[in-house]
Amino acid sequence: MRIACAILMMALSVGVPAADGGYPSKPVRLVVPYAAGGSTDTVARIIEQQLGERIGQQVVIDNRTGAGTIIGTEIVAHAVPDGYTLLMATPPLAVNPALYDKVPYDLERDFAAVTNIAGSSNLLVVHPSVVAQSVKDLVALLKSNPGKYNYGSSGVGGAGHLAMALFTTMAGVEALHVPYKGGAPAVIDLVAGRLHMMMANLTTAQPHIRAGRLRGLGVGTKMRTPLFPEMPTIAEAGVPGYEANNWNGIVVPRKTARAIVERLHREIIAVLSDGSTRKRFSAQGLEPIGDSPTQFAVYLKSEAVKWGKLVKSAGIKPE
Repeated sequence: MRIACAILMMALSVGVPAADGGYPSKPVRLVVPYAAGGSTDTVARIIEQQLGERIGQQVVIDNRTGAGTIIGTEIVAHAVPDGYTLLMATPPLAVNPALYDKVPYDLERDFAAVTNIAGSSNLLVVHPSVVAQSVKDLVALLKSNPGKYNYGSSGVGGAGHLAMALFTTMAGVEALHVPYKGGAPAVIDLVAGRLHMMMANLTTAQPHIRAGRLRGLGVGTKMRTPLFPEMPTIAEAGVPGYEANNWNGIVVPRKTARAIVERLHREIIAVLSDGSTRKRFSAQGLEPIGDSPTQFAVYLKSEAVKWGKLVKSAGIKPE
């Protein structure tokens, strides 16, 4: 993953007025479909203040948890398309329509993409009691002990579950999935040795790896992470073609005026271009993206296709 060219170029257009009818004239709500304190909430709070300063109105974080992000997502899908209700979108936006028999929104019908803000790596981590020292070692261990080893996740259909399901499918191995109500309790049990492995968010995993409480085997992105440059990608370490990214973007209700979408995009790109923002992202293991609305829309469709196929082929069902 790399910083999009837009971040480097948009400075040329900062300050150009938009035909947005005086938008905004009141505070803007940013719905985060997760509890406060998590990685997605962290991204939202890094950008909220500067975005508010740039648009001249307060950006209010509204944490709406539940139903695998469906509750918060539905709020935005059915909100008035006036630019005052935004969604901090994550992979479940694209995955849930395949995971659930019915969801109260349609990805293409109900949302307009603004930009993919930032991405972070998944790390394949194991408890130190697991003898595998590399991805290849782990694949061999799982193949010789089908069903003996387990992995945790934040819940059925969550990013960690799907990333691990993709790994086991592509590697041709078996492991028992143990879902939790959130990533934090899963990591606690992994550190305690009650789990063998998991696909953990870089932000969550890095302190445990550095303290020796967990062993990192591979990175889920195409490129290695600067925080652990010595750690290979899963693709180069034994499962060619593997890629599972965490991402955080902004979408709005579909009928939001194009001028408003463009204004939001321009201001968010300016925030991402700021050195202090990039420094805060880097400290969290996040990398700014800042693609165009069209690019993000294409990416959302590709994510829906990719994970929809996995959900179907692996027979993944919600709890």
